[in-house]
Amino acid sequence: MIKTVIFDMDGVLVNSEPLHHEVSLVQFKQLNIEVTNELFATFTGNSNKMIYQKIKDRFQLDHKIEDLIAAKNNLFIEAFDKKEDLHLMPGVKDLIVDLYTNGMQLVVASSSEMIIIDKVFERFDLNQYFMHKVSGNDFPESKPNPAIFLKAAELAETPVENCIVIEDSSNGIKAAKAAGIYCIAYKSEGVDTQDQSQADIVVYDYNKLNYQILKNMN
Repeated sequence: MIKTVIFDMDGVLVNSEPLHHEVSLVQFKQLNIEVTNELFATFTGNSNKMIYQKIKDRFQLDHKIEDLIAAKNNLFIEAFDKKEDLHLMPGVKDLIVDLYTNGMQLVVASSSEMIIIDKVFERFDLNQYFMHKVSGNDFPESKPNPAIFLKAAELAETPVENCIVIEDSSNGIKAAKAAGIYCIAYKSEGVDTQDQSQADIVVYDYNKLNYQILKNMN
């Protein structure tokens, strides 16, 4: 029986991927580098540490990785605070409340830094439902390495066979499967850049999920 549901954040809880892309393009222009959409798509699910190491190596930048990350986060927070039309994914709040009300443990495991996770959770009043928040920045390697999901299960004191991960990215799905955790891929409308074929199932609508369905899903 499933006892813990582990959510990714960007693209799963909140439709923030376009905003991340938007502010990244601003930063890339400031750095005078050209990151193609194809290359950018490979970053999804990676921690900023890994992303900016790739960028630094590829474009031979002299900047410190921590400075690049800080600049990106500052751009994101400024844009996030101004963006009024940023919303949770349709139906996900109802699913969260349903799972929480029925005693399911909820954990977020996101590649974003904790400052970004906290921003999202405060804006959408999610802290009350989640027992733990885990940032990919705290691990030497990011998704597809399974460490973040293994840590989430450990914090929830739940064996991996009693957990479910909800992800959207190729890297996140690979990480969940490497951790031995049943993985639901959430596919939002208009997003076709991520290979979700390794997920156990793909859902297009959170209204198709609820506690009664998830508790026996593995």
